[in-house]
Amino acid sequence: MTNLAIAAHGLRKSYGDKVVLDGVDLAVPEGTIFSLLGPNGAGKTTTVQILSTLVSAGPGSGAIHVGGHDLAADPQAVRRTIGVTGQFSAVDGLITGEENMLLMADLHHLSDRAGRRTAAELLERFDLVDAAKKPASTYSGGMKRRLDLAMTLVGRPRIIFLDEPTTGLDPRSRHNMWQIIRDLVADGVTVLLTTQYLEEADELADRIAVLTDGRIAAEGTAEELKRLIPGGHVRLRFDDPAAYARATGALRETVRDDEALTLRIPSDGTQRELHVILGRLDAARVHADALTVHIPDLDDVFFALTGGTAGVTDKPKETVR
Repeated sequence: MTNLAIAAHGLRKSYGDKVVLDGVDLAVPEGTIFSLLGPNGAGKTTTVQILSTLVSAGPGSGAIHVGGHDLAADPQAVRRTIGVTGQFSAVDGLITGEENMLLMADLHHLSDRAGRRTAAELLERFDLVDAAKKPASTYSGGMKRRLDLAMTLVGRPRIIFLDEPTTGLDPRSRHNMWQIIRDLVADGVTVLLTTQYLEEADELADRIAVLTDGRIAAEGTAEELKRLIPGGHVRLRFDDPAAYARATGALRETVRDDEALTLRIPSDGTQRELHVILGRLDAARVHADALTVHIPDLDDVFFALTGGTAGVTDKPKETVR
């Protein structure tokens, strides 16, 4: 059985009459990237704040374990296990990048020698050596985010919470941050990532939970989530009108385009369904000149689950295994 880095049952949180989290369950295996995807106000940041001990869970919440430690019984042990990089940079712009790193080393009670060694290693790892002696206020947005994450790693956390880490970054800086996150996980770190960027979740996450109005509407891998949404199909194109006509007779439930000589067959894109379609074409002795498979992307999933139809969050949670 896979060990869980984070296990939380029935997370609840309200501020006055405003319900922010309404029974959120999370199970994050060690050494993976788990992404919370959702619009502003969905409860992503509040979830991170609770799991990182920054705010308390609300009444009625179930057990919460982070890094194997009971969050309610031993929050200090949880804090020794985790690192947090929030939406807003913790970098002090009045001091240099190196001084920011050394300050973090002091906060972790590292010796002067160990602190300088750790700072030097991380500055090199994050490609900040040339800027280390410069005030952090002169850094670009991407450099500040790299420094922020480097500071988080000073304590060598086993679990890292990244709350919208690439917000405001240009595409190149975003891709650089993605590679850094992948490298962390390759070293055995567990990452809980919140993001509004659908491409980011698709690129990075082993599993994704779509959070809306304080509830998880669906959870699964990116591919599994895409298959929850209707609209997938296989498109066949023919150059020969005779072959097109034979294929039309051999296949069922097709949407025809007689002018373009194309057929569209509803499909979830699985190998089994493709095998059935190709088997019928073979039986009819017909060859398609082009075959493309379309399955809904995370944009479709996001809009369907967070704003497509009224009451979607009142449905039971769908978990795909």
